[in-house]
Amino acid sequence: MSDRLEAILAGAVPRVCSAAVALIAVDGSVVVAGAAGELVRYAGSHGNEAGSHGDQADAHGRLAGERPAARRDSIFDLASISKLFTTVVLLSLTEEGRVGLDEPVAAWIPGADPGITPRRLLTHTAGLPPTRRIDLELPEADAGARMAAMVRTPVIHPAGGPYLYSDVGMVMAGRLAELAGGAPLDALVHARVTGPLGLADTGYRPEAVERIAATEWKPERPGPGCVRGEVHDETAYALGGVAGHAGLFATAGDLLAFGERLRRGGEPVLRRESVAEMTRDQGAEGAPFRHGLGVRIGDPAVTGPLSGAYGHSGFTGTSLVVDPARRLTVVLLTNAVHPVRGRDGIRELRHAVANEAFDLAL
Repeated sequence: MSDRLEAILAGAVPRVCSAAVALIAVDGSVVVAGAAGELVRYAGSHGNEAGSHGDQADAHGRLAGERPAARRDSIFDLASISKLFTTVVLLSLTEEGRVGLDEPVAAWIPGADPGITPRRLLTHTAGLPPTRRIDLELPEADAGARMAAMVRTPVIHPAGGPYLYSDVGMVMAGRLAELAGGAPLDALVHARVTGPLGLADTGYRPEAVERIAATEWKPERPGPGCVRGEVHDETAYALGGVAGHAGLFATAGDLLAFGERLRRGGEPVLRRESVAEMTRDQGAEGAPFRHGLGVRIGDPAVTGPLSGAYGHSGFTGTSLVVDPARRLTVVLLTNAVHPVRGRDGIRELRHAVANEAFDLAL
């Protein structure tokens, strides 16, 4: 089975992504693992001045001079999987009575639409728009001013539904956690999630650049080559690298440990009843899958045959799938946006890894 997973990952590199790491755990024990590819394959995309003109180029970009191999302990930009950590922090604050799931967030964020509640933020039914390029709107502002503008984003339809996936809403959820928790979001994630779980390689603004998979060629960013060690998401970057919707980096092992903690009930980071509420279908009208608090349930894009599983995907090519009924936790980390976004095949790769997990559970 390990050979099959290695072959699946190797078959996706470099066509789908330049680096991939996958772990499948049954009853908490990793039974299949694989790593393939290179953490940095490209110096830049075609048509730029990055890299030596003597470098050979392939279908996606100009090859880098040094191309370190991906390993199980490599670190990847989690992208929207960060939303699950924000969710856990916010739920831990509700356990302490600092914020109520169904209380208006306007109590903490003056001027917010009175219909916006934490539950609606976490189910993407708050009526907020999908994105807001605050970096383009306020190019000269600092991260604080940009955050203040983000949380003042007006709704585009009445809060309460239908479902509309919104990074803006999760930015607001992260800011709400900061206000209710009395600390910056990165400090809250460390104190309430990564610290108690011993996730030493999970965090915002990582320092171990040599272990990090590169993402997209962004010539507007300072520094040579493709982005590496900085968050890929433009809005999170504009907010200083820490935001409720994106910004976390992690290894596959750390992300698996996080997923396993949810599968086992949440303690010590959450009470069992909080995880039950998090993973319960919240009835988000219009969603293409069932939606819990922060998590997607049975999202066909990532779960494949694991139809009752919950989890989340990330734009960079990452996914976490937890299947309590089959006692499975499945992690796939890739950099499918390196050196450019829009590459084909990540959905098929996620399905292939989920199929391997499904076969293990039979």
